[in-house]
Amino acid sequence: MGRCGSACTWPISLLKTLIWRPFQRLLDFVSGSATGGFVLMGAAVVALVTANSPFRDAYESLLALHIGPLSVLHWVNDGLMAIFFLLVGLEIKREVVDGELADRRSRLLPGVAALGGMLVPALIYLLINGTSGETSTGWAIPSATDIAFALGVAALLGSRVPSSLKAFLAALAIIDDLGAVIIIAVFYTPHLDLPSLGGAIAVVGAMAGLNRFGVRTLWPYLALGVALWFLVHASGIHATLAGVATAFCIPLRDEQGRAPSDGDCTYSPLLRLEHALHRLVPLTVLPLFGLANAGIVLSGIGLDQWLAPVTLGVGLGLALGKVIGVFSTAFVAIRLGWTAMPRNATYRQLLGTALLCGIGFTMSLFIGMLAFPEQQALQDEAKLGILAGSVLSGFAGWIYLRVPARTVSA
Repeated sequence: MGRCGSACTWPISLLKTLIWRPFQRLLDFVSGSATGGFVLMGAAVVALVTANSPFRDAYESLLALHIGPLSVLHWVNDGLMAIFFLLVGLEIKREVVDGELADRRSRLLPGVAALGGMLVPALIYLLINGTSGETSTGWAIPSATDIAFALGVAALLGSRVPSSLKAFLAALAIIDDLGAVIIIAVFYTPHLDLPSLGGAIAVVGAMAGLNRFGVRTLWPYLALGVALWFLVHASGIHATLAGVATAFCIPLRDEQGRAPSDGDCTYSPLLRLEHALHRLVPLTVLPLFGLANAGIVLSGIGLDQWLAPVTLGVGLGLALGKVIGVFSTAFVAIRLGWTAMPRNATYRQLLGTALLCGIGFTMSLFIGMLAFPEQQALQDEAKLGILAGSVLSGFAGWIYLRVPARTVSA
């Protein structure tokens, strides 16, 4: 029996060594901040090329194809993006409960910087578009930072961005995502179906009860999360917020109430799920979102579209408003002694990091869909502003943070 067992298990061990473990390492590499961001950028480029190629009609027909009650585009934006928001919610909870945002002093600097980084871009957008009229609803589009892209560029810069500033950028982007979630729930919910909303609240209560009574198995939370998605979708609130609500109910600590340490996720349901989603989301959900939403037909776009109020408001909000809002509020908070400069960082490096905050691809595209749901022309103008503002911010931050190091070494 022992001989047979040994003979039967060695092929499995060989397969794990030759195929599964290298595949896992590849997943870990590709789903990292830098490469994950570039996979998303590659998907956006493919969408742009396809939308301006002979395959344009097929591309648009595929997105409009209905699978059950929703089109492919809606399944991506309402369904798959709920998984992205689940990951966002898990990150927010982990950081607030037992991470960089666990105490007041550690969250003050990224908190005030995130607030400034949301308010100033919105003000710039409203200065250009006004506070009334059909374009005014897009004020929140330039308020979001894309954590994958921003951290990806910071990772490429290596030691030119101190680890403390990378942690600051990650915390700021997480708070920024939380702000975007609140904005979506409050300002982009056109109507409410109260019975469905009541059912959704009951499901959230059930998940909170599971947490309260020490259930550490993931599948009950995920099963209730699927039910919650249907109820939230029927209620009129954007269905992706079901992902955030589910994440907040999943326990971080073990049965003894201990938080995981040293990256050990064995006994933490939240960390186990977050680890799995960090592999899944950058390789599937976000590229599919980019493919579905970044396609802009450029043939009819001229100077009028580039200078349209929505394009200018979004582009300047990201490229100019983000850096002004993030850096000025952080500078004031540090100079007034409310908080300290991130360790081993300078104001110049802080300014360069603030430039990277203008990369607003994923969440900005998502809010753009909600701001102009039936207005394709305004959606395209918003996409132009997002692409222009994000590219300008990314290149400006990358060049600004590289040049000082080269100057000093010379």
